[in-house]
Amino acid sequence: MNITIDKNQRDEEIVVLVAGEIDAYTAPKLREELLSLAEAGNKSITVNLQEVSYLDSTGLGVFVGIFKQLKANGGELRLIHLSDRIKRLFEITGLSNVMNISSTTEEGRQ
Repeated sequence: MNITIDKNQRDEEIVVLVAGEIDAYTAPKLREELLSLAEAGNKSITVNLQEVSYLDSTGLGVFVGIFKQLKANGGELRLIHLSDRIKRLFEITGLSNVMNISSTTEEGRQ
């Protein structure tokens, strides 16, 4: 399965729309895209996962890495529009207690 990644600038925030499956094959592409945004000095990155049908531990690792990098530089990572299934993965791992994760845009912007 392929992954598509679209980026849009919204005020001082980058919104990244991801579609497809995030797994061992597609995670490196996502990591590269998010890392380039973080290294370009973007302090606030919001990732919309509404069109993501599958996420494995490799994908979780991508988000943890970007989260750590942004936080170390005073930035923030938001994950929005997670399906119940994907949100559950973040809850099981305890990441939902650390990261800004939401099923809706408004909750994710708090």
